[in-house]
Amino acid sequence: MERSQLFDLMGELQLYGMKAAFDEVMTTAVKRQHEPQRIIGDLLTAEINEKQARSIKYQLTIAKLPLAKDLNDFQFEGTPINQTLVNDLAGGGFIAQQRNAVLIGGTGTGKTHLAIAIARSCIRGGARGRFYNVVDLVNRLETETRSGRQGRLADQLTRMDFIVLDGSAICRSLNPAASSYSTSSAGSTSVPRSSSPLTSLSANGQACLATPR
Repeated sequence: MERSQLFDLMGELQLYGMKAAFDEVMTTAVKRQHEPQRIIGDLLTAEINEKQARSIKYQLTIAKLPLAKDLNDFQFEGTPINQTLVNDLAGGGFIAQQRNAVLIGGTGTGKTHLAIAIARSCIRGGARGRFYNVVDLVNRLETETRSGRQGRLADQLTRMDFIVLDGSAICRSLNPAASSYSTSSAGSTSVPRSSSPLTSLSANGQACLATPR
């Protein structure tokens, strides 16, 4: 079968990763005399990697993160921020443990940068997240209530693995019966444990990461 025919078939099957890697895999296979099983395995691996990369790109898009910030861009030196804890949060363990994170500090201390960076890292790890400015979120909830459609946005939030709430001195839960937590030292990060599907966050900070489950 001709190369062009193979590419047509791959296109019909939406095997875009396999198609993109085909020439490189085949060139390497010829040079190193790979067995057919190795060639097929390399092509399948390329397809899986491409699908994962496409999924991550899609999840980053629907997360509506306002900026592309990563931990490598953040300057920890000279700040009271616990870098070890931030790196641990970026690993996404707080999601599985159903814990919330509250980032506290004055204007320009990097709360939003860190929240976005942690969110991006978690999404790359396979989690689904969504960023909200708290004022915008509250306005949407009030609009829902006035139009008699309350609960729809809350239902959408519970489908996420985590949400980022940014831009308010107090981040409150959609569940008024939930417990409250707070921390006080500037630039610090705390990880309170969830006690409800949507645990409340109450702090003198401006960036919160919550696990709405």
